[in-house]
Amino acid sequence: MFLDGLDTTDQKILKLLIENARLSYSEISEKVGLSRVAVKMRINAMEERGIIEEYTTIINPQKISGAISCYFEIETKPDALDDIIKHLYDNKTVTQIYRITGDCRLHVHAVASCNDEMENFIRNEIDNLKGVVKVSSNVILSRIKDVKGLRL
Repeated sequence: MFLDGLDTTDQKILKLLIENARLSYSEISEKVGLSRVAVKMRINAMEERGIIEEYTTIINPQKISGAISCYFEIETKPDALDDIIKHLYDNKTVTQIYRITGDCRLHVHAVASCNDEMENFIRNEIDNLKGVVKVSSNVILSRIKDVKGLRL
């Protein structure tokens, strides 16, 4: 098993929650053959261990009129990396930041309400980051597959 400490029942519970995080403990218990209390205890244990981080609503920005998503690959000077991460982390337009290998150091996803907002973000934030060596950006035209979290 690639996830230490997760038996087949925990994996079944996680798969059900991935498909629909709004399932009740009773509904899950019926599907995995445990009591509601046992399911609740297992889910609580996985939350405490950090296996389950959160339950959230995922909004598809492409379904909102005018919204624009963009990925940025940002190559930085090594000594500027932490400051750039802190600056981008606090920006509400930025939805994800990943530390990556290769020529670029950061992969950043940003979502804006319209083209003008994205242009302002690029001009006022991305273009003004100190210690950036190179930036490339890609506007997302359509979402074909978007898997959230780990798939078991």
